[in-house]
Amino acid sequence: MLDTNHLLEVKNLKTYFPVRSGIFLTAQAQCKAVDDISFSLQAGETLGLVGESGCGKSTLGKTIARLIKPNNGSIHFQNTDITTLGRKKLKPLRKDIQMIFQDPADSLNSRHSISNILEEPFIIHGIGNAKHRKKRVCELMKKVGLQANAIDRFPFEFSGGQRQRIGIARAIALNPKLIICDEPVSALDVSVQSQVLNLLMDLQKEMQLSYLFIAHDLAVVKHISDRIAIMYLGKIVEMGEADDIYQRPRHPYTRALISAIPTPDPRKKSKRQILVGDVPSPINPPSGCPFHTRCPHVQDICRTKLPLLRNTAETDQKKHTVACHFDL
Repeated sequence: MLDTNHLLEVKNLKTYFPVRSGIFLTAQAQCKAVDDISFSLQAGETLGLVGESGCGKSTLGKTIARLIKPNNGSIHFQNTDITTLGRKKLKPLRKDIQMIFQDPADSLNSRHSISNILEEPFIIHGIGNAKHRKKRVCELMKKVGLQANAIDRFPFEFSGGQRQRIGIARAIALNPKLIICDEPVSALDVSVQSQVLNLLMDLQKEMQLSYLFIAHDLAVVKHISDRIAIMYLGKIVEMGEADDIYQRPRHPYTRALISAIPTPDPRKKSKRQILVGDVPSPINPPSGCPFHTRCPHVQDICRTKLPLLRNTAETDQKKHTVACHFDL
């Protein structure tokens, strides 16, 4: 049953890509990028989505934004089923669902000035005249910490961090309710990452934004997220409050990711959990638990039976779910 209190609710979402081969490029197999994922997001909340490269994080984000059409499942945004909506019906909703991309150099058109880039959302949705759009562009630049008199410059004239601020300005131009952040700081210097993260948090408070924050760095995700979902091979294997995930991780994969976070104190030795083997192919995932080929606690049931997300013992009445056959 749909919860009307949620801004976003995803149910049993699947996004598969055909693997074609042969003279006639017929589909021989399917790449299961997103494989039966369910979660919800409340207004003003940040859900961090973490996993190794290739686990399907970005595909999930683009599917929710309807840049990719899902194969199965449902996406409800503000109690509206947007799973199968066509282009015309999706257009009004585009104002409320925006994306910030990983590489600001690629996501900004190098042939357009910043003024043209930031005016484009208003032009597409028929908002305001030229004077009004110019005023809004200047306001957006100031809001993300850039000089308004730089709007006639081009993206290559800015640093990586400044370009990402322009990408953020474009994402918030139409006052959206949900922003999907697809690894927005991974291409930036460490010294700039915290500035961009703090900007996103300030904008969230000011504009009551909700974030789906995609990243592979758990340390970054902890800084900004209310809840965290751990993704492996197209599936969510653990989800809970950010502090609870860090202090009491239940899934072996989550524990390995947390153990890989660098310790700032060189005198403090951390016990690293090294995963053996490579991530299996999403074209031919293993039977049973998708993590069993690398899990140090694997048993016979793991090889044959798929564990479903289940509630663990509640801690301070905070919900924590894990997809594992055992209480580790």
